[in-house]
Amino acid sequence: MKPTPKQLLLRNLRDAGCDETAIQQYFRLEETGNVKGQLCLLFRHRAVLLDRLHQDQNKIDCLDYLIYQTEQKK
Repeated sequence: MKPTPKQLLLRNLRDAGCDETAIQQYFRLEETGNVKGQLCLLFRHRAVLLDRLHQDQNKIDCLDYLIYQTEQKK
């Protein structure tokens, strides 16, 4: 059976890492036609993910430096 548009949206929100609270809030905003609120929620979640990505990139940079320093000891 083909998934409904709501099921596809739910899967997409979960795949994007939204928690159940954010998902429920998104659907409540949809019910009231509050597109601006939906976009705000999505942009806020995007900013959180981007911040985590930057933090992880900094950790990778530190590891790369340690690897470089360790290789120089050879």
